[in-house]
Amino acid sequence: MRTLKLSILFLAMYAVAVHSQDLATYKRIVKQLSSAFYQGRGYARGGANKAGVYLEREYRRAGVDEVIRQPFTLDINTFPGKMQLSADGRQLLAGRDFTVREFCPSVKGEYVLYHVDTLNYSSERLFGDLSKPEYQGAMVVCDFWFSYKHREDFSRLQKSGECNNAGIIYTWETPLKFYKAYGERVAEKPIIWTLAECIRGAKRVKANIENRFFKDYECFNVIAKVSGQRHDSCYVFTAHYDHIGNLGRKVYYGGANDNASGTAMLVTLASYYAERRPPFDIYFIAFSGEDANLRGSNWFADHPTLPLNRIKYLLNIDMIGDNNAELYCETSDTGDAAFGIFEDIIREKKYFASLNHGQLAANSDHYPFAVRHIPCIFLENKEGDAFPYYHTPQDDWRHAVVESYEPLFKLVTTFVEKYSNEGR
Repeated sequence: MRTLKLSILFLAMYAVAVHSQDLATYKRIVKQLSSAFYQGRGYARGGANKAGVYLEREYRRAGVDEVIRQPFTLDINTFPGKMQLSADGRQLLAGRDFTVREFCPSVKGEYVLYHVDTLNYSSERLFGDLSKPEYQGAMVVCDFWFSYKHREDFSRLQKSGECNNAGIIYTWETPLKFYKAYGERVAEKPIIWTLAECIRGAKRVKANIENRFFKDYECFNVIAKVSGQRHDSCYVFTAHYDHIGNLGRKVYYGGANDNASGTAMLVTLASYYAERRPPFDIYFIAFSGEDANLRGSNWFADHPTLPLNRIKYLLNIDMIGDNNAELYCETSDTGDAAFGIFEDIIREKKYFASLNHGQLAANSDHYPFAVRHIPCIFLENKEGDAFPYYHTPQDDWRHAVVESYEPLFKLVTTFVEKYSNEGR
């Protein structure tokens, strides 16, 4: 009896040690991927591909059976050079006081400002004022949401030949966000976003912003495999490892939550299943190009390295470095049938307080599979303490949150076990 008790105690201690090791590995990978070495895992300084090479090593360290690269190319606009803006002589800070749209061209010069009168607005007045000599080559300043209501007028201001303004400055609330989704082109005129208080009442701005456009930039997805007991079907875990890179020479977006968190979980899941022979083959796909409009996952869906009809279920993990008790998810039409299993697990195990089942959208790498009717779910933990830092330079290791890692890890591994046992 004493021997049995000691064995049980040893096994329990071993389970805790293994679980703690997973969390330690998760933290280590998140910290590494969000460090300055990878410069926001973008393209101008090779950060995304450096991160891909790092993930290959981590997959092998996890003990997987196979790791391959799937190359693809994309066109992308970047900002690795000068990023300077001042209003009436006051220097604004890139990433905090101002940012640029991802398709912004280079701009250098000093410009008079034309502030749109949103209280007495008319398109005739707007274009009439901009034709006056004092506003030749002006930068137009307007609240973004107001411009959105009048987007036909403001789309004219963004095109050469439509109006002689130099560009547009949209005002936005704090914190300012930076995106890459539409960075596959360069616009005709610069579009800059600033905090309203940084430009309010200003007469002139001075800008020196440099872009660099890459044509056919070479990227790659990183795909690992753990062989299971059966090979006729498989599970697929996905996450994107790229992020939005640099905003000038000094500012980078570490992306600890988005999506070093999901990428790190892929590696710990690979390690978990490498130590146990799963019931089916399991693939762990780390996509590049997600923040550039799902380029990596779309490429894989169009050029799969495994038959898509073999996928029993795909689980996409994105931005899980937060602490909201409610877990957000989206499912495909064919994946919705298994949603009840997730609900049952949460109800029984209390891993999260609830599931918020949102409408399917093209917001992460599950979408190219969902529209092809692959059973899948998108899992995200948002609106917690880390969410305000999303797509800002503050999404870094200092602001990383790890509370959702363990419950989500347990949720997805329990799901694979239950879904397999039900013989689906």
